[in-house]
Amino acid sequence: MSSLSAKTFWLLSFVNMNIHQQTDLLIKNALLEDIADGDHSTLSTIDPSTEGKAVLKIKQDGILAGMLVAEKIFRSMEPGIEFSAFKKDGDAIKYGEKAFEVKAKVHTILQCERLVLNCMQRMSGIATLTNSYVQKLQGYKTRLLDTRKTTPNFRVLEKEAVRIGGALNHRFGLYDMIMLKDNHIDYCGGIKNAIDKAYDYVQTKKPGLKIEVETRSIADVETVMQTGKIDRIMLDNFTPELIVIALKIISGKYETEASGGINYNNLESYAATGVDFISSGAIIHQAVSLDLSLKAVKL
Repeated sequence: MSSLSAKTFWLLSFVNMNIHQQTDLLIKNALLEDIADGDHSTLSTIDPSTEGKAVLKIKQDGILAGMLVAEKIFRSMEPGIEFSAFKKDGDAIKYGEKAFEVKAKVHTILQCERLVLNCMQRMSGIATLTNSYVQKLQGYKTRLLDTRKTTPNFRVLEKEAVRIGGALNHRFGLYDMIMLKDNHIDYCGGIKNAIDKAYDYVQTKKPGLKIEVETRSIADVETVMQTGKIDRIMLDNFTPELIVIALKIISGKYETEASGGINYNNLESYAATGVDFISSGAIIHQAVSLDLSLKAVKL
């Protein structure tokens, strides 16, 4: 197999993996990154046969995320662990509560501890911030989407945290939707040309693949409406007032998405326009990890 075909085969294999397989790969690589040739702190001080127990303590209010991932991390190293869950993903949590208790070999607990905490703290932070946005959208038809502004190799868990927080996942990568953004349009010589080429590509190579196009002005929206052949129109950096005008032009023919410059403080003014979706990179890249700790419990 040539180097090019080998790369293509790997990429296709990754695309075809389901969420569980991608999570397994993430865990495997993360443990290898952390342990490498051995957890020498543990190897030098703890007998390998020693069993122990640990509890995950909640030290900050928020929305819990990563319970299933935590159990999967422990079981990846020791399938026969005892994992007792006191909370579930999506639960509102309070300071002082316990999320789970795990009984396993002490080596397993200590070697998985940091990965479990890193995943759960990050995921819970994202779920908490996402949920605050979702709560603010209550009563509006508008639904919240995430973006591809994610941490490399951690996207699957960040997007799962968004889902746990109550929002919807946008595309997972470049492979599951066509999104014609400003650079595609500029390189292609205009919106109409970009749409025509994308539409022909879908008809001949990827039937069923959805097409979204970014617009930067009312004139762009009018061009898209004249061209057709798309599924969703992104209204990028439009003010709420301009979105109202754009929605009248679109008249429900295509899905609509507002993006750019939208934050927690102005979220409702955009939702009040009646736009179908609001996409926000902030719910992931501005989330602050929730404070959690894994503490040893004597048997």
